[in-house]
Amino acid sequence: MFYREAGQFKASYEADQQIFPIIQDRVGIAIVIALAALVVPMIATEYWLNSILVPVLIFSLAAIGLNILTGYAGQLSLGSAAFMAVGAFGAYNFMLRMDGMPFLVALVLGGLAAAVVGVLFGLPSLRIKGFYLAVATLAAQFFIVWALVKFPWFSNYSTSGVITAQEIVILGYTFDTPVAKYLLTLAIVIVLALMAKNLVRTSTGRAWMAVRDMDVAAEVIGIRPMRTKLVAFAVSSFYCGVAGGLYAFTYLGTVEPEGFNLDLSFRILFMIIIGGVGSIMGSFLGAAFIVLLPIFLDNVIPHLFGDLFSASFASNLQLIVFGGLIIFFLIVEPHGLARLWQIAKEKLRLWPFPH
Repeated sequence: MFYREAGQFKASYEADQQIFPIIQDRVGIAIVIALAALVVPMIATEYWLNSILVPVLIFSLAAIGLNILTGYAGQLSLGSAAFMAVGAFGAYNFMLRMDGMPFLVALVLGGLAAAVVGVLFGLPSLRIKGFYLAVATLAAQFFIVWALVKFPWFSNYSTSGVITAQEIVILGYTFDTPVAKYLLTLAIVIVLALMAKNLVRTSTGRAWMAVRDMDVAAEVIGIRPMRTKLVAFAVSSFYCGVAGGLYAFTYLGTVEPEGFNLDLSFRILFMIIIGGVGSIMGSFLGAAFIVLLPIFLDNVIPHLFGDLFSASFASNLQLIVFGGLIIFFLIVEPHGLARLWQIAKEKLRLWPFPH
């Protein structure tokens, strides 16, 4: 009843091509952003900000990057964590080697460094695809982590290979509190998410989807597969690189190359599978699911079973329940949480009448 498109007439192409053409969507997004920016900092505890909300936002950004490559361009990748490592160590070194380097500029340069590396490891996509491309990108995961450990210059000759992120200062203001870091992360993620939402609607995004659906037909109608795939790798790696920079500066503060391992790449892959492949909204939903579910299980299982099981068994039981829920969810709704959200909106358009 309250979610209707009837009566919302578009008088120009500009109005018809808005990111959110329905006024209810625009109002809803504005309310969510207002709550996240104004209400959450006032009511959330330091634990919620540091350990839950900031990682959800950062992983959402990394999932958007992988979704651009896999969901929209149809190119499999298992090296997302490696590109995050390039962004993190790149931003660290730009601020370390260049006096007076602004944090936001270093973050962008770290993302661009990840984009360059992503293009290099995306070159095999010009000849191979599918499972073989996933194996090729897996090489990036091992090679980049090995390079960061092998060459101590990247970690400023730290004996352990661990780097400590510099202080974040923007326009003279120091972002050293949990609220400040959360708001900075939120602002960057919102801007980049809206840019991604708009990008996939442009000719570039349509070219990605054409190559994903049928690359031979796309080439016949004039789309250049080589350029299209490499642009997808570059944009995807840029988003992952920026997420890696935020991961180091606003979340952990201290990172090591081994922290960007294959397990982290699989977690990001699970985020887009559960949230919805080819959906910006699904990236946020999947990241929230992957981050929040283990925390939920950590609190629920001890209360249900108490001292019945040992700590090690309880930990393994959490992994079993976590994996089982993922498999069950994929069987019930293989198109992810984003599809459930889409179904809910379709039902609202007809409510209270039967479907």
